[in-house]
Amino acid sequence: MQKQSRRTFLKTATAAAAAYSVLPGSARADVNSQIRMAVVGFNGRGGSHIEGFNEHLVALCDCDAKVLHRGAEKFEKQYGRKLDQVQDFRRLLERKDIDAISIATPNHTHSLIAILAVQAGKDVYVEKPISQRVWEGRQLAHAAERYQKLVQCGTQSRSNRAIQEAVKYVREGHLGKIQYAIGTCYKPRKSIGKSSTPLVIPKDFDYDLWCGPAAKVDLYRPAKNSVGDYNPHYDWHWDYNTGNGDMGNQGIHQMDIARWFLGETTLSPRILSFGGRLGYDDAGNTANTQVVLHSYAKAPLIFETRGLPKSKAAQANWGSSMDNYRGSRVGVVVQCEGGYVVSTGSYDSVKAFSPEGEEIKSWKGGGDHFKNFLTAVRSRKRSDLNADVVEGHLSSALCHTGGISHQLGEPQTAKDILKSVEHDPLLKDSIERMFAHLRANEVDIDKPAVVVGAPLEMDPAKERITNNTVADDMLRRHDRKPFEVPQIA
Repeated sequence: MQKQSRRTFLKTATAAAAAYSVLPGSARADVNSQIRMAVVGFNGRGGSHIEGFNEHLVALCDCDAKVLHRGAEKFEKQYGRKLDQVQDFRRLLERKDIDAISIATPNHTHSLIAILAVQAGKDVYVEKPISQRVWEGRQLAHAAERYQKLVQCGTQSRSNRAIQEAVKYVREGHLGKIQYAIGTCYKPRKSIGKSSTPLVIPKDFDYDLWCGPAAKVDLYRPAKNSVGDYNPHYDWHWDYNTGNGDMGNQGIHQMDIARWFLGETTLSPRILSFGGRLGYDDAGNTANTQVVLHSYAKAPLIFETRGLPKSKAAQANWGSSMDNYRGSRVGVVVQCEGGYVVSTGSYDSVKAFSPEGEEIKSWKGGGDHFKNFLTAVRSRKRSDLNADVVEGHLSSALCHTGGISHQLGEPQTAKDILKSVEHDPLLKDSIERMFAHLRANEVDIDKPAVVVGAPLEMDPAKERITNNTVADDMLRRHDRKPFEVPQIA
């Protein structure tokens, strides 16, 4: 959207909002501290947003009418207060009784909704990743700066005292120079299945609005998704049209923590992926097994994703039979000259070890990321945000560029892949461990099966890929009208 199309949008939104009555003043009096909020999208993580912001809520919004009504009924029963129900997020943006919104929709609509909300004068809490493509994430960062709004990314580990203190300890040099960081996302992800006929979309599910800027295509997935809910809920994560695989789902948290430890404030200059969707044939197209190398100059960041369990036999009990790397299953290992640190997926416990593996220090303590956002909204200081939009953009973009490398790669044999990484012992170790994992799951990697991604070179200052025009074009989606992500520059 350029300026003219934004005016057109706001005119449309204003007309739509006129059909909605604002919350009466008597009802607003019960809303804590006069910060009035709405939650957009809550069939999954958004439920935590409702709980975290409950005292501030005046409205709920979801494009699935069943989810919307069910959520409003649950809220009234639990908190004794009725909320407005809005199916189209655009109807919220001109309402004068809403100061901020939180967004927990699928990845492909995060940046669009957040930017339009900022332009409409709202502060925003947006779930991780803040974007589905690199370019749109940077536009959201620009929007927060231009319109002087608070935008918090839902990487809640940034508010946890244990990780804050561990990062400070490592970056102060107590363990010597950082040599590398390895993020792990070893999380069970079964096949999502596939169908030979398109999924039938219910009439009360606004599929056009759900697709938003992404391509509006038929879905060849079963009616029930991998977590037992109605499709297209949740399994959109495993489709590059709408999601970013587990690296950009669960893994964004660990990617963010790893980058935080390293102290890097730009995208990586070189990116290379190895992996694939292996072990089953389903409707997904994102990698379920992957090693991504981000070659920062000071110390490399490697990210490892595994959706299969320890072995083929362990597939009888996926949830409790995943691999771990040096105590990290869903976590981060930061290796330094004088020892190493392990941060696990609990986020409130971090441990430091000597080179011999003896525990030498530990940190404990959680935090309240929702409260941190509200504190910043009250103070109007971006510096009070623990996960400002720029931090969210950078960590999200590291996931996206790893995905681009994978999508432009070609399958090779295990033998050829190992030969190509002989010069890099750290990367070779990650790949050898991944190969052992795949063999244990009876995946034939002696034939071309594992995709070697396109090597990408990034200009971190401009956030442009310099050696591959196709990859550079993939930094930005060709948005579907009328859901174009605004350019803020």
